Amino acid sequence: MYPLGGYQGKYIFVDLSSGKVEKRELPISWAKDYLGGDGFAAKVLWDNIKQGINPLSPENVFVLAVGPITGTLFPPSGRYMVASLSPQTLRWGEAHAGGFFGPELKYAGYDLIVITGKSDSPVYLFIEDERVEIRNASHLWGKTTFDTTAMLEKEHNDPDIRVLTIGPAGEKLVRFSAVMSDYYRAAGRTGIGAVLGSKNLKAIAVRGSLPVRVKHSQEFMDFSTQMFKEHKYGEWSNYIKHTSRKYGTTGLMDAMNTIGRLPVKNHYDGFYPEIEKVGGEAIRKGYRIAHKSCFGCGIQCKYFSLIKEGKYSGTKSEGPEYETVDAWGPNIMVSDLDIPVRANYLANAYGVDTISTGSMVAFAMELFEKGILTKEDTDGLEIKWGDGDVALKLLEMIVRREGIGDVLAEGVYLASKKIGKGAERYAIEVNGMDASAQDPRAHKSVGLTYAINVRGADHLRSLSIIDELGFRNKSLERFPHLDPDICCNLLDETYKGYMVADQEEAFAICDSLILCKYGVMWPPIYYFPEFSKVIAYSTGLRKYLDVEEVRKLARRIAHLRRAFNMRAGLSKDTLHPRFTEEPMPSGPAKGQVCKLEPMLKEYYEVRKYDSETSNFYYETLAEAGLEDVALELESYGRVIRRKDGGS
Repeated sequence: MYPLGGYQGKYIFVDLSSGKVEKRELPISWAKDYLGGDGFAAKVLWDNIKQGINPLSPENVFVLAVGPITGTLFPPSGRYMVASLSPQTLRWGEAHAGGFFGPELKYAGYDLIVITGKSDSPVYLFIEDERVEIRNASHLWGKTTFDTTAMLEKEHNDPDIRVLTIGPAGEKLVRFSAVMSDYYRAAGRTGIGAVLGSKNLKAIAVRGSLPVRVKHSQEFMDFSTQMFKEHKYGEWSNYIKHTSRKYGTTGLMDAMNTIGRLPVKNHYDGFYPEIEKVGGEAIRKGYRIAHKSCFGCGIQCKYFSLIKEGKYSGTKSEGPEYETVDAWGPNIMVSDLDIPVRANYLANAYGVDTISTGSMVAFAMELFEKGILTKEDTDGLEIKWGDGDVALKLLEMIVRREGIGDVLAEGVYLASKKIGKGAERYAIEVNGMDASAQDPRAHKSVGLTYAINVRGADHLRSLSIIDELGFRNKSLERFPHLDPDICCNLLDETYKGYMVADQEEAFAICDSLILCKYGVMWPPIYYFPEFSKVIAYSTGLRKYLDVEEVRKLARRIAHLRRAFNMRAGLSKDTLHPRFTEEPMPSGPAKGQVCKLEPMLKEYYEVRKYDSETSNFYYETLAEAGLEDVALELESYGRVIRRKDGGS
C-alpha cells in the first residue's frame, strides 16, 4: 500500500508511437514536493519537454492529473487538470474541468496519465482498474464530443463510464481546441485538444471500482463536514445562495458591468448599456431549465439552458458560463441571448474553447471595421458588429478550417502575425493568450495578473479577490501591513503586486489539490490555514500543518511553471496596449488606463525576481528546492546570482 494517504500511488505512461503502455509507481518525492494537479504537471513537463519542440509534434507531452483530495468527500473534489506545451501560446498550456471524470480516474487507481508520441491511426485509451488498453478509434474520428461519448457508453454497455474526448476541432488542430468530459465539462483554454488531435488520440474512457483512502480519516471527515457547513451556514452562505447557486457564473455579468470591467466590443469598452438583456436574471428566466452539480460540490453553480423558440429552437446544453455569455454577447455587440446559448452548444459539440473562439470573432469584426479584413479575405462574408448569425457561421468555419476560418483557427496571436497590416494592434492578447472577460482598466490587479500569468491573459491563476469585493473582514488579515482602503481601491495600482503574488501562491495549491476556484477565489472560504489542514489530514504529511511549509510548496510550483515558460521563450511580462494606452471610454472606469510598471515592481520584490530583467535570482529557486532548474536556466541567461548572497 502507498505510504501516503490521498494518492493511489500509480500513474499511467503511454508512448503512442510504439504502442507501449506502462503502469508506474508514483514517486514519493512528487507527492511530497509537488502535491498533485498543477504540481505534478509542472514536474513532468519540465523534465520531459525539450526546448524548441513543436507543440503539435509527437515529442510534446500530455499530462492529465488529479490531486490528493480528488474523489473524496471534501467540497469540492471532482476536478482534474490537463497540461502540455500549448499550441496556442507556444508556452505553458493548462486547463481544468469539473464533473465526474477526475474522481473516476482516481477510482481506477491512478493519480495521473502521461502520454507522448503519435499513433499511426486514431485510437482511444480504455482504463478499467488494472486494465489499460490502446484501442482503435477510427469509427469515432470526425464525430462530435456528444456522439463520441454516447458511442463509447454504448460500446462498453456502461452508461456510467466516464469519457474525456476531443471533437472535430481538435482533429483539425484548431489551436484553441478544448478537451471535453461528461458531455459538457470543458478543459477549454490553451488548446490542449489540438495536442491530442496531433497524437491521433480521440478519447480516454475510464471506469474504476477502487477506494480512495486518506491518512487521518476521522480528522479528514470532521474537517470536510465543517467545510460543508461553512458553505451552507457560514459567512458566505447567503452570498452563495443568492448569487452562485441562483445564477451560476452568469451573475457576474451584472457584477462586472457595475464596476466597468465587462469587456465590450473586443475589449474596447468595459460597460454595456443593455446589460438587462444579457444579465443573470435574463438568462435564468428565459433559458434555465435544470440545476446541476459537479462531484462533491458545496456551491452547485451548474445549470442547463434551452432555447425555446426561434431559428435555434431546441438547442439545449449545460451553461453557458459568464465568460461565454460575454464573449458571444457584449464583446461582439450582440444582445440576443440565443447567440451565446447556441455558440456554447456548438463549441461543446465541436470541442473548441468558447472564450478563444468568441475572441477570434471579436478580433475579426474589429479588423473588418478597420478595413484590415475585407470581403475579398472573407469570401464575401460581411463580418459586422452585432451580427450573431455571422458570428455562428465564423465558429463553424473556424472548426472546419474553411476560408478565413483557417487563419482564425491559429489563435489571435499567430493569426494576427499571418494577417499583418497592423492586425496585432487589435489582437487583444498577452503572451499568446486572448484576454478573458476582465478589463484591467477597471480593476488594476487584473492587469498584473494578465502580465505574469503562466497562461497569458487569463484571470484564474492569480486574480486578487480582496480588492474586487472590497472586504472589511478577516480576509484583510492577510495583509496586516497594508492600508485596507488602498488595498480595496480597484483603480489604484498600489499594493496590487503583494496581493497578486499572494493569490498566485493560493491558486497554485488550489490547482494542485485540486479544488474549484469557487470557494478559493470567489467566495474566499479556503486559504492557507484550510489548505494546510486538508493536505495534512489527507496525505499524512503533518509538516504541512505549518502554513509556511504550504507557502513554500506553492512557490515551488509557481516558480517551476514560470521556469518552463522562460525556457520556452518568455522574455518579458507585458500587457496589451489597449489596456495601458487607450483610456476606458465610458462607465465607472471612464478615463482609466492600467499602469503596469509599479505593480510589476512590487510583484518582483515579493517574488524575489530581478526587477530589471524579470529573471530569477539563483537563490530564489534554490530556496524552493529547484537548484537543478536554476542551473539549467542559468545556461540560458535567465538566472542571476546575487552578489549579496540573496539576503
